[in-house]
Amino acid sequence: MPNEASPRKFTREEIERDLIAILTDMTADWDLSFTGGIQADTRLMADLAFESIDVVQLVVAIEGRFQRRHLHFEQLLMVDGRYVMELQVKEIVDFLFQQLAS
Repeated sequence: MPNEASPRKFTREEIERDLIAILTDMTADWDLSFTGGIQADTRLMADLAFESIDVVQLVVAIEGRFQRRHLHFEQLLMVDGRYVMELQVKEIVDFLFQQLAS
């Protein structure tokens, strides 16, 4: 059997750049009052007007971009059995950096 290649490791900077690109693409045609561009401290719900379906679409886009499934997003999206009410870009980057390193 051929050896399977190990999944590629990503730097924190690559993850942040790619996540911001995904978010920018997702929100490009949304009518947002948010200005200044998406940054590490940008909030998904308050700044980008994300709803639950948008979070699902983001998860799918992230899995596609990084070619990884089963990234255990429940660890990011739930605390004490409840869905989190807000996420910042930097929190998602930290989560992905940890998950993509394993």
